[in-house]
Amino acid sequence: MSETKFRPYDKKRKILLVEDEQVNQEILQACLQGTYEVLPAMTGAEALEIIDREQETLSMVLLDLMLPDMHGMDILRRMRKDVRTAGIPVIVMTADSKAEVECLSHGAVDFIPKPYPRPEIVQARVRRIIELSEDREILRWTERDALTGLYNREFFNRYARQLDTFHPEEPSDAAILNITQFHMINDRYGRAYGDAVLAAAGEEIRELLKETGGIASRSDSDTFCFYCPHREDYAALLERLADRVNRDISGENRIRLRMGVYALVDKELDIDRRFDRAKMAADTARSGYSNSVGWFSEAMYEKEKLDARLVEDFAAALREKQFTVYFQPKFHIRGEKPVLASAEALVRWNHPEMGMVSPGIFIPVFEANGLVRALDRYVWAAAAEKIRDWRDRLGITLPVSVNVSRIDLFDPRIFDNLREIVEKNGIGYRNLLLEVTESAYTEDSAQIVEKVNQLRAMGFRIEMDDFGSGYSSLNMLSILPIDALKLDMRFIRHAFSAEGRDTRLLEAMIRLAEAFEVPTIAEGVETAEQCEVLRAMGCDYIQGYYFSRPLPADAFEAYMLEHRPGEN
Repeated sequence: MSETKFRPYDKKRKILLVEDEQVNQEILQACLQGTYEVLPAMTGAEALEIIDREQETLSMVLLDLMLPDMHGMDILRRMRKDVRTAGIPVIVMTADSKAEVECLSHGAVDFIPKPYPRPEIVQARVRRIIELSEDREILRWTERDALTGLYNREFFNRYARQLDTFHPEEPSDAAILNITQFHMINDRYGRAYGDAVLAAAGEEIRELLKETGGIASRSDSDTFCFYCPHREDYAALLERLADRVNRDISGENRIRLRMGVYALVDKELDIDRRFDRAKMAADTARSGYSNSVGWFSEAMYEKEKLDARLVEDFAAALREKQFTVYFQPKFHIRGEKPVLASAEALVRWNHPEMGMVSPGIFIPVFEANGLVRALDRYVWAAAAEKIRDWRDRLGITLPVSVNVSRIDLFDPRIFDNLREIVEKNGIGYRNLLLEVTESAYTEDSAQIVEKVNQLRAMGFRIEMDDFGSGYSSLNMLSILPIDALKLDMRFIRHAFSAEGRDTRLLEAMIRLAEAFEVPTIAEGVETAEQCEVLRAMGCDYIQGYYFSRPLPADAFEAYMLEHRPGEN
């Protein structure tokens, strides 16, 4: 029993028969009419009209070359230039065997010689060509993204491996292209506009690949992958691509692109890992501006591995108390002598294999994936325990500030967690100071302000950390619920650096805080000169190496006993 193939047709397939000799028309119609719906055309003009009208349903064109008004080759060329008709198979009918090569070069798929062979031969050729064409079309829609015409990721990976197999010595690059904030384009301008952007990008990428070589895919909604021979001019390439996409779509909205490149790929790596590296590079690029192309480096890969290791080891670090809380003193400097007023709790990680890991390395990692919430609770609890311990053993109640991240403020349990820590240790709410970075107020500011107001209503005092790092407007500052402004360390360094040596902005910020009746804290102070200048400006509190570096709890306890609050 022969295999029966499923075909998406309930009716007869349509064949356009272009033949100007009446006898030949009748012979071929008699041969094909029982199986197919034959559309006859006696001239080239008739043929082109039918092709234009029936392009969606035509399964084949049988084309005579010698027509009264034009040559059949002209029809073939027009069909191949039009994307709508380029996929319709054409069998050329001719007595001129010399025309075969030229016809094949312009897209004909087969020939039926004149005089015509037996009907069963004609039928077999037509049936076979239609089956191959339909199979090819199914494969095309399976392997390609319908919107952009680029390969989907599965077929892209397969063809990339084939390129490696046949060109193992060819230096190659893996690159990823992203459309910046594509979700916002869809939200603001609609799905149809977003699809137009993607289609324009796909078309321009195909045109570009004709010049550069290689293959491309659309792997996610707004992500395109390239695998091509090595080149150096990706910045210029990206600029050209962005210009073309913006030219091709209407509207004033400027589409911005970014790219990540893993150049000279290691072909021992599988395809997915190569593009993981390209994505790492893309994540370092600032979309659409001067640094819109990111380049993969081994240092980047090592950082990625380290970040993954830190995340993997986090749970054990909490459980085994590998995190240690250090304390750095803050001094009030408005009197005759500096007076110890409070301290800041700073976390350190003593990793069992890597030793002391800098918070500048692990905190950004934990902020990015949400683990910072558990770490902050750990620090809050440790700081509260020390406040209680020093009060009970030494008779010293010293307020300690702890960091509250933006992620913490969106935690619905933040109030319960802080209340539980304070009440468990029997300390006053005013003794656990909460530091919220200036940047935390910028997005969803109304919700953040509401949360901070609730914390103040509970009795906590709020210090805005990193003030002056460039996020707040003056109007915003007027509504923020804060009890102290902590000046960004970079301002202190720049104001007193050899290159900067300009304290006017620093003084203006202190005056601004005074206008809002909010005390200021300067961190990163390292010299007596800096301390004296800041005091003269009206700064209230100082924190930095001038007084002490961050100290582990035991060392800080000794320091605190030496500089008892209120006794200096």
